[in-house]
Amino acid sequence: MSPLALRPRPSALRLLMMGTGDFAVPTFRRLLDRGYDVRLLVTQPDRPQGRHQQLVPVAIKQLAVECGIAVFQPNSVNTPESIERLVELQSDLLVVAAYGQILSDELLSVPRLGGVNLHASLLPKYRGAAPINWAIYHGDAVTGITVIQMTPRVDAGAILLQAETPIGPGETAGELEVRLAEFGAPLVCEALDGLAAGTLVGSKQDRSLATRAPKLKKEHGLIGWSRGAVGVSNQIRAMQPWPLAHTFLHRAAGESPIRIIIERVRPHLIDSPSVRAAPPGTILPSDAGMLLISAGDTAVEIIQVRPAGKRSMPVQEFLRGHSVQPGDRFGGETER
Repeated sequence: MSPLALRPRPSALRLLMMGTGDFAVPTFRRLLDRGYDVRLLVTQPDRPQGRHQQLVPVAIKQLAVECGIAVFQPNSVNTPESIERLVELQSDLLVVAAYGQILSDELLSVPRLGGVNLHASLLPKYRGAAPINWAIYHGDAVTGITVIQMTPRVDAGAILLQAETPIGPGETAGELEVRLAEFGAPLVCEALDGLAAGTLVGSKQDRSLATRAPKLKKEHGLIGWSRGAVGVSNQIRAMQPWPLAHTFLHRAAGESPIRIIIERVRPHLIDSPSVRAAPPGTILPSDAGMLLISAGDTAVEIIQVRPAGKRSMPVQEFLRGHSVQPGDRFGGETER
């Protein structure tokens, strides 16, 4: 039997796809590969990028162009003009993943069956813009994917399908996002097939179990050395690829603090009076070529850093170019 004969028959649903971030690309590609009737891609306008601030199309738009799918890029998808454009397509269902705008009730009523959203958490946990980052930040061992029916309230719709996966001990937010995007794509297709067949019914979320995952800000990257060794490691992993975990090195009096991005660390669960007595962020005595920092009653070994304006480097290279002594401190820009 040929591979084509093994492919499932495409659903008769007429779809609108809404997505901007890379997280949406595997779902969009899966819909196209399976022959779904995708009538339009709605994505955010192209944004200036790089040193020369050139307008660069996102990956999902590039895929749509390559596959001959029409693209719509309104500044606001909720305006009367945008909604009128979508009404003309007479769609059955809206598929949303990492689009970047909150959708109005009027827009969600345009498709005959409303909309479904692919969300990167086990809802109702981590509703909001950065579920992957906050799951790692809080040290969760397990996360997952949820397909929900969309409502005007963010991530509050009925759960259609859900699947979980462990978080790797060294996995960064960027790495986990790539994995969850691929993990969730077939789940979306399964949900669409169930909706088309009338066999899939959503289950209401328990609002009492809801937690928030707000959009990240640059200040979330400032390392809290009092979080303990594991907490610091989790924060560094959670802030990659943005806003990146950073700290400031404070040396002898009169020297300006040095901003340093911390890319990789190793927790050390050291139980000693000297470590417990050192204020969080203090550089501890250690072997040559090693940078050990107090973190509560534990310690963190710095492995990989990126000084401000410079490339990433192993900590040994950084120490060869910077005089760092036990008792020097890492902390906020104005701390000492």
